[in-house]
Amino acid sequence: MSQGKLKLLHEPESEDPILSVVNLIDIFLVIIAALLVTVAQNPMLNAFSKQDVTVIADPGKPSMEMIVKKGEKIEHYKASGSIGQGEGEKAGVAYRMKDGSIVYVPEDEAQQTNANNP
Repeated sequence: MSQGKLKLLHEPESEDPILSVVNLIDIFLVIIAALLVTVAQNPMLNAFSKQDVTVIADPGKPSMEMIVKKGEKIEHYKASGSIGQGEGEKAGVAYRMKDGSIVYVPEDEAQQTNANNP
């Protein structure tokens, strides 16, 4: 009887079927951890984030889409391809500077600046 116990103690580890199951569980835990990190870093997927997020896909193209997340509410907008129209008035002038920045000058200030510079 003592020989049977010694035989169990000296079995090679590669023949133990439990070890392969433990290895599979380890792999699944790593995959789950990677997915949780990905979800935590993506503001659109993170349900706990209080940030407002706007994502624009294919900007400037007819297939442009916009997804807006405000708190827990998510809205999806799709471009119709038609040109927008409506009533309104000119609000000001925008200038692109040499460094790439854009300066917006409201209409009242733009008229005063043009009146002062003949």
